[in-house]
Amino acid sequence: MNDMHIKTGDTVVVLSGRDKGKKGKVLQVSPKENKVIVEGLNMVTKHVKPRRQGEAGGIVKAEAAMYACKVMAVCPSCGKPTRPAHKIVEGKDGKSKSVRVCRHENCGKEF
Repeated sequence: MNDMHIKTGDTVVVLSGRDKGKKGKVLQVSPKENKVIVEGLNMVTKHVKPRRQGEAGGIVKAEAAMYACKVMAVCPSCGKPTRPAHKIVEGKDGKSKSVRVCRHENCGKEF
């Protein structure tokens, strides 16, 4: 299983492709394929066949998966795209855990 720098629910900005510069929320992450699905980005048209009687078929727009290397996480506090750093912090129960933090100089907040 691959380690991914993006998690479900993160806000990301697209680095390359036809949606370059656009922001969106991550709906789904697939570590095995190293891909993510971003809300409202990388839209494709699918031809859907009606499966049951009375169900409508037709052409539907849907989000397609894109490689995770083409997106970068946006820090929720400073709003800038960043490659998350990992920091080990002490939890309330005394156990240490790893958290993702912003790399920008004036920020450094976790997300």
